[in-house]
Amino acid sequence: MDELYVICRTDEIEDAEATGFVLMRAEASGDAAPYPILITRKGNNFYGFENACPHEGERLDVNPGHFMDEEGNFLECGRHHAQFDIDTGHCFIGPCQGQRLTPIKLVVDEGDVCLTGVLLAEE
Repeated sequence: MDELYVICRTDEIEDAEATGFVLMRAEASGDAAPYPILITRKGNNFYGFENACPHEGERLDVNPGHFMDEEGNFLECGRHHAQFDIDTGHCFIGPCQGQRLTPIKLVVDEGDVCLTGVLLAEE
């Protein structure tokens, strides 16, 4: 089984909200590289994506706090205003329509939201 990395507690992400994190991922060369991710919540379900718009690779949260609509229905790229489904990451409006955010694998373990399937750099 892949290693679990605790990102946050489940109660740190409100329903219909998204939070961005910047982790450090271990590269094949042994170097560490920034790894920006988003975690969204809908009810008791958590969804994770790499924080990179498929249009030009920009982070969705280029305008902090403004990458999700007020009702919590979709994520929005702060640069080109592409809109993405909160649970699937599919773009339904904008220059990357038909593409999707890259999903990350999350596991909820005893109240912790954990990332798995990637190797993070040692601190």
